[in-house]
Order: sequence, then structure tokens, then C-alpha cells
Amino acid sequence: MVKFSKQFEGQLVPEWKEAFVDYWQLKKDLKKIHLLNNNNKNTLVKHSHHNSLSSNFLSSLKGGFSLFGHQHKDHEAIHVHKKLASSASNGDMYETELVEQFEDSDAAKEFFSCLDLQLNKVNQFYKTKENEFLDRGDCLKKQMDILVELKAAFKQQRDKAANSSQDSTEDASIDCRISCEEDSVTDRIEQEQIQDDSTDDLEKNEVLGSPRSEEMGKSTRIMKREDRKLRTLSGRVFNCQGKNLRINIPLTTPSRTFSAISYLVWGDLVNQPSSNCNPEGSKLRINKTKLHHAEKMIKGAFIELYKGLGYLETYRNLNVLAFIKILKKFDKVTEKQVLPIYLKVVESSYFNSSDKVMNLADEVEDLFVKHFAEEDRRKARKYLKPHQRKESHSVTFFIGLFTGSFIALLVGYVIMARITGMYRQHPDTAYMETVYPVLRQLTEKMNFVPCSMFSLMFLHFFLYGCNILMWRKSRINYSFIFELAPTKELKYRDVFLICTTAMTAVVGVMFIHLSLLTKRYSYSQVQAIPGLLLLSFLLLLVCPFNICYRSSRFSFLCVIRNIVLSPLYKVVMLDFFMADQLCSQVPMLRNLENVACYYLTGSYKTQDYGYCMRVKHYRDLAYAVSFIPYYWRAMQCARRWFDEGQINHLVNLGKYVSAMLAAGAKVAYEREKSAGLLCLVVVISSAATIYQLYWDFVMDWGLLQMNSKNPWLRNELVLRRKFIYYFSMGLNLILRLAWLQTVLHSSFEHVDSRVTGLFLASLEVIRRGQWNFYRLENEHLNNAGKYRAVKTVPLPFHEVDEED
Repeated sequence: MVKFSKQFEGQLVPEWKEAFVDYWQLKKDLKKIHLLNNNNKNTLVKHSHHNSLSSNFLSSLKGGFSLFGHQHKDHEAIHVHKKLASSASNGDMYETELVEQFEDSDAAKEFFSCLDLQLNKVNQFYKTKENEFLDRGDCLKKQMDILVELKAAFKQQRDKAANSSQDSTEDASIDCRISCEEDSVTDRIEQEQIQDDSTDDLEKNEVLGSPRSEEMGKSTRIMKREDRKLRTLSGRVFNCQGKNLRINIPLTTPSRTFSAISYLVWGDLVNQPSSNCNPEGSKLRINKTKLHHAEKMIKGAFIELYKGLGYLETYRNLNVLAFIKILKKFDKVTEKQVLPIYLKVVESSYFNSSDKVMNLADEVEDLFVKHFAEEDRRKARKYLKPHQRKESHSVTFFIGLFTGSFIALLVGYVIMARITGMYRQHPDTAYMETVYPVLRQLTEKMNFVPCSMFSLMFLHFFLYGCNILMWRKSRINYSFIFELAPTKELKYRDVFLICTTAMTAVVGVMFIHLSLLTKRYSYSQVQAIPGLLLLSFLLLLVCPFNICYRSSRFSFLCVIRNIVLSPLYKVVMLDFFMADQLCSQVPMLRNLENVACYYLTGSYKTQDYGYCMRVKHYRDLAYAVSFIPYYWRAMQCARRWFDEGQINHLVNLGKYVSAMLAAGAKVAYEREKSAGLLCLVVVISSAATIYQLYWDFVMDWGLLQMNSKNPWLRNELVLRRKFIYYFSMGLNLILRLAWLQTVLHSSFEHVDSRVTGLFLASLEVIRRGQWNFYRLENEHLNNAGKYRAVKTVPLPFHEVDEED
């Protein structure tokens, strides 16, 4: 049977952990009472051995007064007083008074003091979150009313257009009036930063701190701040149906980005300043596309609101159960009847008696069924309550099966390579030169012939599976951080299955390839096999059929599209996280370019692998591949600065520019090896490494905080053992320096330089796998620090008042 403490920790909302009942602290206080009671009992037993007469006399007295035992039980052991808080936003406060004499009154007072503190904390947090969600609900209802009104007007306009003599191909639209609003992006960013500085520092204190009158407006400020953050060039003010509204469609796609930029340029070149603007403004055409985007945004906001209401319901149920469990333990230890008394207070407290959340959840579900599910409640529940994919034992079975197959095939390949003389001093050069882009030969002593390109890729993927496993065990909500849908999320077992299956296929193809060579098949026929393997993986990746994790594959392709087209797409966490992974896979990308050149140019027919390295434009393309991941990441930083206006993004952009400068110095040194260029490579690479180390430790991991209670770490840590963080920082430093060895072309004695490059590239992949865990740990703690458990979806319509 699972202990309640583990069950409680496994079911609570990770970002709200600090707001839940501190069940573990209450257990510690109860353990103190239990130990003190045992000590008192032992003392009484020893005393009874020394004075039996007095013991009999006391027992007779106890029997004599047993008539009053039931009458004594009728009296309450404690009284819980309700005190009115100084602010209505904090609700009622509870304080427990001990009526009966406990064996250790000080320990009992400490326990109930902590219990009252937890009850007041739960009530206060629940009311704050309830007000936030109620405000969101009211705002969404208004948004829904505006959308319904605009859709009705659009339908009426379309019907009129159909009856008129206008061209049928013209897109119907609603003609509204644009108000004169010339707020620049910089002004909005400055206003946003001012609001952030004044609210973010107080958010956690408002939830669990001392009473503050600003708590009632906390959720409204959050919504307004998020609205200002996403109000960029896409925001336009219009008057429709007698209301002054601003429609905000975030610049998430290239088409919207281009249209917003063109609107800005056109406004700067043609339009007059706002002071000379016509009071009536100009016309704005709200067509079907804009309404569709607005409807999609409102739909996402409803889903997130419903999710938050579900979290709040879970918060209520788990806390009630925690109070019941700890009070039962207290009654068992002290042999008192406290549970019925205190449980009445818990049941009547605000967080358990309020029904506003349940009513709002029902209302949200009804609205979603009516407007987004075509009156189909089952269809609505697929969006509001998506089911997690069940983990099958067959996945674990196939992981073991393919792991064993991989090992067996690899051993067989090594034995066959030994027999055929592959490891002699003068092996078949044609084989090694043509297969090397896909198969990297290690030394004879290692008895291992992995695939360099696939090994780097699947090593990275395997480490990602390990990351998922550690995130789950550490209760880091990576699904929320990456905004992964339950149907598109890969579990760690799925990742391991993909790795073992793919590597089994790769080693199997290697085995077949070598077997055909031993049977004296022509090289022109055999050398196509590795290319066919790569082509098979690419076709499987883009396969449109519902096989092999189609939803996850398509999500991956969408992320790659967003990265390649940076900065045209709005950057989210998953996009720049994946772009960082590509920065660690530059050797794999260069190998992929070499393989593509080898097969597309037909060099595999003549076994002329050096052709791609001799031709200038192919060689320059290989160098360009080294810059592309850093360029994509730099463009993402530029786009984030454009959208959010935070200077940190520009500083982060400088980190990737320094990496590109280091790569450029390396290219120059490879072309013309001189002492001056070598010094330049060392200086630039060293500066880039220091830059990257600082960003890793301070910005991405949140470590090296001077005033932290954990020296050189941060105040909040997910892992209990602090030495792991120190070890990880040292390892990250070493691996960063090891990666620099590829810049200096260092190689070990009697080891091929290509093998050294593969080894160092693998170290960089391992460093990235370690970086992934701490990066998401820091992100999770930032979310937990502000109690962000659901995404704040931007809303399309914003009513403009005089202050705006």
C-alpha cells in the first residue's frame, strides 16, 4: 500500500506545491509529540516499579473517577476561534485554543499553530486563485459575446454581398472604423516593464504573505500585463457595433509578421501623425481569417481556464484529505478526539465550502459545448479533458528485445570485421572511404564500430529520454513548460523504444553491407545501402500515415520549420530549446551534408568520397552548416526581443554571435594555418566559452547567486543533494573546454583525428543532455515561484477606454 505522503506528492500540482498543506512538517511536529509521549510513559513505568503502593492507589483513584470518564469526553479538547481578517481579500483567520491538558502542551501548541497556519494559507491561496479564475471567466464571456456579435455581423454582410452584384470571389468583410492609435512598440514595452517591476516582486507575497488590499486586483493586473506584452504591431483599434475595440492577433506566423511590418512601414511613410489624424479614422476590414484566428484564441483560453479550474478542484480535495490524515494520526498518538472538532472547521472553511469554481467549470463546459463543439458534449470533453496515453508493457518488452538484438548484431559485425581483415593496418580503403560518412571506425582495441551520424543523433535522443525520466521523478512539469499536448507527448519509454529500434536497424544494415562485400558484390551496388537507410529514416519522418507516432513526428517537423524560418515565427519555449539542441549537433549536421553530397553527386558509384571536399562550393557549404544553428538561435533571440522588449534577449544574441565568430576563426585557420590565426582562434574561442559558461550557470540554470542560502547555488533546489549541482557545474566547464579541442584540431596519438572528433562531439551531446535538466528545473522553479500552472492565452478583443 502506497503511503499517503507519496500519494499526496504525486498528485499535487507541482507549481503550487508551496501553497499546499505542508504535510511533511506536520508529520515532523507529530513525531516530536509521539517521542515525548513515549518518554513520559517510560518514566511512569520506572516510577511504578519503585512505588507499587502509590501505583495501586492511583489506579484505584482512576477507577473511582471512571464514572466521570464519559462526561469528560463530552467536553471538547480544543476550541477553534474564527477571527475576521483586516482585509476582505484574505478571508477569515483561524486560531486553535487547547482546552484539555495535553501531556506536552508546548509540542501540542506548536502542532496546532502550524495546523492553523496551513489552514489559513490554504484558504488565502484558494480565494486568490478563485478570484483570478473568476476574472478570467468574466473576461472570456465578454470575449465570446463580442465574437458572436462579430460573426453575426459578418454573416449578415456576407448574405448582403451574395444578393448584390459584387464579384463572388471577393471576400466578405465587416467595415469598421480604425481609431487613431500611434503607440509605438517601445512605449508599450516600457509600460510593460514598469508594470512588471511593480507587480512581479509582490506576486508571491500577495498569495501567501501578509494581508494586502491589492490582492483583489492581482488577477486583473496579470491579465492586463499579459495583454500588453502581446499587444504589438498586430493591435488595431476599431469601432464596431457601438464599441471601441482593439483586435490583437499575435504575430505567430510569417504572413502576419509581414502584414504587420508592411502596416508599420506604410503608416510611417504615408499616414499623418496621430495629432493630425482624422477623428473618424480609416476603415478596417475584419474578414473571415481574422475571425477564425480570434475564435481559435478564445477556444484555447477556454481550455486553459477549464484546466486551471480542474487544478483548483484537485487542490481542494487533496488538502481536505491531508487534514483528515494528519488529524487521524494526531488522535492516534495523543488518544484524543480532535478530528471531529477540527474537521468541522475545515469543512466549513472557505476553500471547502465555496462552490464558485464548480459553477464556473460547469458554465465553461456549457459554453464550450455550445460554441466550439457543435452541441456535442463528448467532443467537447476531448478538448477539455484529454486522456493521457496509457503506458503499455509491450513497449518495455520491445525495448528489451531490440536492445538484445542491437548487442547481438553489433557483436556479430565486430567478429565479421575481424575475420575479413577490417582491423588490419591496411584495410580496404575503398570501403572505409565510402562508408565512413555513415560508419566511423574506432580503434582496434575498442572492438566497436558505431555509426557516427546516427550515433550522435540517437545518443542525443537517448539522453532526452533520460531527461524525461528525471523530470518526472523530480516532479518538473516539462509538459506544461513545452506546451505539449497529451496526445503528442512522448514518454521516456517511447523515446527508448525509438532509440533501440533505430540503432538495431542501423547495425543490421551495417551487418548486411559487410556481408555483401565479403561475397564480392560490386561496390557500386553495395554502397547504395547506407544511402537507402538514411532515405528510409527521412521518409518515415514525413510519412503522412498514422503509424510510428505520427502526431509527435508532425510536431517535430513544425518545430524545425519554425527554427528554419526564424525570425518570422513567434518563438516559444520548445522552439528555442530545440534550436539549442541543434547547436550541439553541428558535427552531425556536417556529416549529413557530406552524406547528401556523396550520394546526390553520384560519388558512391566511383567510390570518390574526396570529391565533396575538393570542390570549392561543396566545401564552403560544409562550413556554412557550422554557422546555421547559431544563426537560427540568434534570430530567435532577436525576435523575442522584438516581441517582449527585454534586453536579456539581446545579450543572449551576443552569445551566439560570439559562437559564430569562433566558428569563423576556425574556418579561416583551416584554410590558412598560421600562428596569428591560431592565436585569434584561441582568444575568440576562450572569450566565447567564458560567455557561454556565464550564461549556462547564471541565466539558464539560475545558479551562482551570491546571497543564496545555498552557497553559489540558488535558494530553491529540486535535487536534495547539493554536491550534484557543484559536480554538474564542474563537468559543464570541463566539457565546454573539451569541445574547444575541435577548434585546435587536437588529436590523440595513434588515434585517427576523425575518431577524436566523434569522441569530442559525443562529449558535447552529453553536456547538452546535462544542460537540459537544469534548464527546465530553473524554468519550473520560476513558474512555481509565481504559481503559474496554466498558460495565460492572449485574447483577441480589448475594449479601449479613455485611459488607453
